[in-house]
Amino acid sequence: MTNWIRRAAALGAFFVVCILVAACGSGVPGNSVADVAGNPITLRAFDHWMYVAAKSQASQSPGAPVIVPNDPPNFSNCIAQVRKGVPSLAKTPDAQIKADCKQLFTSYSNQVMDFLIKGYWYQAEAAREHITVSDKQVLKTFTTQKNLQFKTPAEFNTFLSQTGQTVQDILFRFRINAIFQKLLAKRAGHVTPKAIAAYYNSHLSQFGTPETRDLRIVLTKTKSQALAAMKALKSHQSWKAVAKKYSTDPTTKNSGGQLVGVAKGQEDHALDVAAFSAPTNKLLGPIKGQFGYYVFEVTKITKATQKTLAQATPLIEQTLKSQQQSNSQTAVNNLVRKHWISQTSCRSLYSMSDCHGFKPPKTPTAPSAPAPTTPTTTTSSSTSR
Repeated sequence: MTNWIRRAAALGAFFVVCILVAACGSGVPGNSVADVAGNPITLRAFDHWMYVAAKSQASQSPGAPVIVPNDPPNFSNCIAQVRKGVPSLAKTPDAQIKADCKQLFTSYSNQVMDFLIKGYWYQAEAAREHITVSDKQVLKTFTTQKNLQFKTPAEFNTFLSQTGQTVQDILFRFRINAIFQKLLAKRAGHVTPKAIAAYYNSHLSQFGTPETRDLRIVLTKTKSQALAAMKALKSHQSWKAVAKKYSTDPTTKNSGGQLVGVAKGQEDHALDVAAFSAPTNKLLGPIKGQFGYYVFEVTKITKATQKTLAQATPLIEQTLKSQQQSNSQTAVNNLVRKHWISQTSCRSLYSMSDCHGFKPPKTPTAPSAPAPTTPTTTTSSSTSR
């Protein structure tokens, strides 16, 4: 275990999810961590979703490191808590603890920024393509899912409390998902019978099982030893006794020479050719192979099976639909990145792969589409911590 992992585990032993009221509520217009086509992602929104991410991590991995999201760039609060809560790290230099705190913060930050920026991109792309999702549609889906997953309002409220989310957060997630699904639907293809047949013909082995054979073998170093083993078997000595006495094969020596369910191509080539052209229950050999001389007998033949195209169609259709879904997701993400990454910038502390170098607009820019939505309301539980 690396030193960092040890220290991170120590951090997780005492850290609590925490957002200061000042960080969540005192931001003024323009206090943003990123800008997407003139639409800001506010520090308030970022801090709130950091809180949600931290709560999620804490519930999924009890004791895992959780960091205060509003502490950078000095991480003084984080360092102070480490000093107070982990005696074993009392003598660890500030710079070392700060580096660990920063790494934890960056891990959360990258997830949150990716979530928020992608949410803006999907909404912007939907507006560009004239795709709409109404509040009524979102609310209907939300209500249906809530009623399926939660038996009572109290259960739902407990869920909100445990995850640090608000109803507005959940509605935001449902809206983004609905938009994303519509973007996918525009690019979804149709699985045709021709495509199913082509897949079947090029993947025949997936829809059947090859012929297999059960064998008994004795492998010897010399031909004379193989002949001696063969003579012993013909004189009705047991395979168990003969294999134990003569065989050099460590896999079958103590099991009567048994090889079960052997498919073509799995054994020594010489044995493979001989065994798959032999009848059952006939002692054969010696056969010279790569590892010595074989005496063998085929005890059982299990015939190959093959599903028909009709039998394989449901599975193939599901496979092709899954592939199309994956391809559509990649296409949508590549498209929104292409259209909107050049209009996306972040402050240096919040930079990530899809967002670099903050460049505030010189003058307010009216978006060509309705401004993307993202909830910024912090739960009462978060502001009290």
